[in-house]
Amino acid sequence: MSTSRAEALHLTGERTVPGVAEENYWFRRHEAAYHALLPWCADAVVLEAGCGEGYGAGLIATAAEAVLALDYDQPTIEHAARRYPHVRTARANLVHLPVRDASVDVVVNFQVIEHLWDQGAFLAECRRVLRPGGRLLVTTPNRLTFTPDSDTPLNPFHTRELAPAELHSLLREAGFAVELMHGLHHGPGVRALDARYGGSLIDAQLEVVMGHLPGRAPWPPELLADIASIGAADFEIHGARLDESLDLVAVAVRP
Repeated sequence: MSTSRAEALHLTGERTVPGVAEENYWFRRHEAAYHALLPWCADAVVLEAGCGEGYGAGLIATAAEAVLALDYDQPTIEHAARRYPHVRTARANLVHLPVRDASVDVVVNFQVIEHLWDQGAFLAECRRVLRPGGRLLVTTPNRLTFTPDSDTPLNPFHTRELAPAELHSLLREAGFAVELMHGLHHGPGVRALDARYGGSLIDAQLEVVMGHLPGRAPWPPELLADIASIGAADFEIHGARLDESLDLVAVAVRP
């Protein structure tokens, strides 16, 4: 990836990318969900709705029969096509998926539904393109911990964040059976970093980012080294303490 493209992708706050030290916490947090849900994609025809940089689609392609990755942003989808040539890519509006009825086994939607203005219309499209028995895999920030003190998302690219019960209801209203509802949490290594930084590694990062111009924050070397040391295995995904989770992780089935 060129430096200019990496900056264009990661500095807006709309998506995260691999290979940028300052982004590593967020990238690994997202990557952990891909690894956890990869078994559902094995030997399947998979549609990733909202692929971003494409690293997730690239990982899914190592297990799936075929992957079609969609994104609304033309430069981003062109980048994904170049970097992950084994993945089919296309630009698309996620409430009008360019796929035939009942033609895919799995729809993947990771850290995207919170960006959509019409979440119900998107889920209806997911149900349309899935074969009976097909699965929708969703991850999204937990509103209860991501923006706990406001009904308005602090991230300007988010339109509506969801609490666990809200995501469960939204999926059921769209005609899905919820097979699994788990949450992502910090593992022991990241919890130790939380303690080192006054209780919240996230807050320590946000203090740097919010206090300076994007991309020009003088990151403290120790903090940057700690962030760069985090791997996907440093996060846990399970069904306990769901309201305390950082991200929601759901598997829903089309009857």
